[in-house]
Amino acid sequence: MDIVLALKALIMGLVEGFTEFLPISSTGHLILTASLLDFTGEKVKVFEIAIQGGAMLSVIWEYRVRIGSVLAGLASEPKARRFMMNVLIGFFPAALLGLFFSRLIKENLFAPVPVAAAFIVGGFVILWVERRARNNPVSVRIHSVDDMTMADALKVGCAQAFALIPGTSRSGATIIGGMMLGLSRKAATEFSFFLAIPTLLGATFYSLYKERELLSAADLPLFGVGSVAAFISAFLCVRWLLRYISTHDFTIFAWYRIVFGIVVLATAYTGTVAWVD
Repeated sequence: MDIVLALKALIMGLVEGFTEFLPISSTGHLILTASLLDFTGEKVKVFEIAIQGGAMLSVIWEYRVRIGSVLAGLASEPKARRFMMNVLIGFFPAALLGLFFSRLIKENLFAPVPVAAAFIVGGFVILWVERRARNNPVSVRIHSVDDMTMADALKVGCAQAFALIPGTSRSGATIIGGMMLGLSRKAATEFSFFLAIPTLLGATFYSLYKERELLSAADLPLFGVGSVAAFISAFLCVRWLLRYISTHDFTIFAWYRIVFGIVVLATAYTGTVAWVD
């Protein structure tokens, strides 16, 4: 494997892992990073989706005891069945819309300028939701993912579907959407983690299968480097985020999105950075 390609795959994997579970859009960061690295093309788009699987495995590892308990209790525990059903229901809207519109989205929105615009819009949405949460603290009605109903799961799933727009952020859409629907910050964040399992797993296998003619055995080392880097960095990020939300809100991420988006738009407009699709 070419050392330069390996280094690019490593960087992309680290970017994926450190951004997947924060409300700042991993897909958006991957598109921008790939543009800066001149790491583009149809195969790279598959790579960007495939390494999400590595990030997803970090959640399975972090919550392995909880997941094992749910799986063991499916046959006998209503609580376990309800939890599993909620995750599947939450996964459904994005899966359905992605199935029909993924190619259209890739062809038209997987580019730096649309991503930057989504960064900015998403940042202002987060600021509005956090201000609303501060002014109406009693609006929280769900403090644990175990208290969610199927209707709650479906609504959060619909919020997650907005993340099909690159730059929106899957975790941001589910967490902020959950908070708007009455979930506590911790419950919304944890449900976002659990929704990542079928969502990222499904996206990874679907993309690999659909674009299988583009790939060969020679691509395995490249995908392996990116996936391992994504797993390690995502695991560190998940651990950090769980500590962070116990005492902080998401305002800092909102301002990061806005400033970063403006920088990308400004550099694209002035030609300072030659962003490529």
